Amino acid sequence: MQKLISTRRHFLRLGLGAVALAAAPAAVLAQGAWPAKPITLVVPFPPGGSVDIMARQYADPLARILGVPVVVDNRPGAGGSVATQSVARSKPDGYTLVVSSQSSHLANPLTQPRIGYDPIKDFENIAILGRQPNALVVHASLPVRTFAEFLAYAKKNPGKLDYGSGGAGSMGQLNVEMLKANTGIYATHIPYRGGSQLITAVLSNEVQFILDNLVIMLPHIKDGKVRALAVASEQRLPQLPDVPTFAELGYPQLNLSSWTGIAAPAGTPEPVVQKLYQAVRQAASDPAMQAALRSRGVVPPEDMPPAAFEKMMAERLQRYGEVVKRAKISAE
Repeated sequence: MQKLISTRRHFLRLGLGAVALAAAPAAVLAQGAWPAKPITLVVPFPPGGSVDIMARQYADPLARILGVPVVVDNRPGAGGSVATQSVARSKPDGYTLVVSSQSSHLANPLTQPRIGYDPIKDFENIAILGRQPNALVVHASLPVRTFAEFLAYAKKNPGKLDYGSGGAGSMGQLNVEMLKANTGIYATHIPYRGGSQLITAVLSNEVQFILDNLVIMLPHIKDGKVRALAVASEQRLPQLPDVPTFAELGYPQLNLSSWTGIAAPAGTPEPVVQKLYQAVRQAASDPAMQAALRSRGVVPPEDMPPAAFEKMMAERLQRYGEVVKRAKISAE
């Protein structure tokens, strides 16, 4: 049965939306028009964070497009794992969705072996809502002004640099361990409990650098308290036009921006998946939405169908998985 399901998903995701709809089982079509009742966007984090903000940015536009209320439901716990697992086990009817992120669908599965869900097999990963560029940010007192100077300093002063993250097994840790593996530098990891503590640590020079979500540090970069040396983005960012991308610096393998997406339980009917995908694309294509996203430091999403989204996720799981194994990273 699993093989049949996997084969069905493979062929349906090759862009044959019309064929998929025509071939949908009679039981699916007999359910009537979808959606027929409110849709819940489960946010596996507290209100006010980047994932929550993204969910609320899309909720009203999606409600207008789909014609039913779209409700944001915050269910924090265990770094996003509890709610994500709950959605994976919910009824696959398109009415309960999770706002996914690299925390819930990459870092947690890689660093918590007993997490209870597979980020690809247990979900229909539908669409990207936006990308959040990561940035290598150093304290202003560090005597470096370029990425090359940073690498030279780190190699000349082994053991003198500490880096911070939002917790053991967080994307902040995985990003820096990826940096270390590709450059040969050494630095000690100092984990904190969330973004607010991490920001305080960087600003006080308790840690000398981070490679994490740019949005949380952007105001402090503008104030000159910290310095951005490189960004993980396809292009230079309008907020930091003088800061090169990792690809420009010769490290395209580090050019990995974070993403926020939307996912449904595995087994959700393909016509529902496609309708959700098209609704997200319509919302994301609106100039007002794009302006709102950019004002928050978020790059509007590219047109990435579900099959391409899952391919990207699988590639990142493999790449970061190698880093986790090499550095023996665990959140348990």
